[in-house]
Amino acid sequence: MSFRFIPIPIAALAFAGSLFAAPAEKPEVNITVEGETRVIQSNGLPDHRPGRFPNAHNPNEIAPQDHKFRVTTKPVAAEQPTPAKHAIFGVGLNGVPFDPGTAEFWDGDPAWNYEAGTGFMDLGLDSSHAHVQPNGAYHYHAMPNGLIEKQGGDDGKKMVLVGWAADGFPIYSAFGLTDPQNAASPLKKLKSSYRLKKEKREGGPGGKPDGTFTADFGFVPEAGDLDECNGRFSVTPEFPEGTYAYHLTEEFPFVPRLWRGTPDPSFEKRGGPGGGPGGPGRPGGGPGGPGRPPRGGRPPGPGFPPPPPR
Repeated sequence: MSFRFIPIPIAALAFAGSLFAAPAEKPEVNITVEGETRVIQSNGLPDHRPGRFPNAHNPNEIAPQDHKFRVTTKPVAAEQPTPAKHAIFGVGLNGVPFDPGTAEFWDGDPAWNYEAGTGFMDLGLDSSHAHVQPNGAYHYHAMPNGLIEKQGGDDGKKMVLVGWAADGFPIYSAFGLTDPQNAASPLKKLKSSYRLKKEKREGGPGGKPDGTFTADFGFVPEAGDLDECNGRFSVTPEFPEGTYAYHLTEEFPFVPRLWRGTPDPSFEKRGGPGGGPGGPGRPGGGPGGPGRPPRGGRPPGPGFPPPPPR
């Protein structure tokens, strides 16, 4: 299979919610460590100004949640990745979930999942690439600009920890070390190794892959800086001896779609497609209307290589 690379800069996309409306209640988050478990509890309200919800492309109003996530403080890399599918990938330091998948499919076919981060379908995302699920849960689909700003901003002078993945490994913004094993090496904006496929889509909507669908992308080993899970082993300010670390990127997959380790069950959505820890449901809007039940799916790509020595 061959691929071509076409950058899709998120900064150039037009997002709904340009007017801001802060929720009436204040954000609450509490992160504690109990033994070998990090516990993140929050009401899910962002610590930055969200876009205006409801809006023309997202009919849902932000409402406080009862999130409680648990992640191990001693994560272990697995030989094969675990696809997140429609589970919550991770949680920000502000208690807002990273939930990149969508519930919108072409003609109801789960093989053709519309991609939120590329902007081909307007799902009412705000300037932090977030919107609201039918139950009021605010969640990020791509680069959480407001959260990053609250953590000191992405100026390329430091690595910015933004959250924790469900398997316990840290999530950083796009900047990482040029040499991941040398803390003194300069930082650079890391690039994903996913690329648009060149071949015409087989079945479904047909046509040429352009980023409308998650399946338009494929993983090309070493095409960028990151692996299939959008991460790599690296020393970081929080882990000077090294750790596996995920990175958010300005290109697909934006937020990782596969876990390097074993996810904690607290990130699964309770009651099937419509709920989750504290009740995250699926995004509103898109084909089928608000609250359309999700269907399965996973990012394309070849098998995952064995983990390097730690």
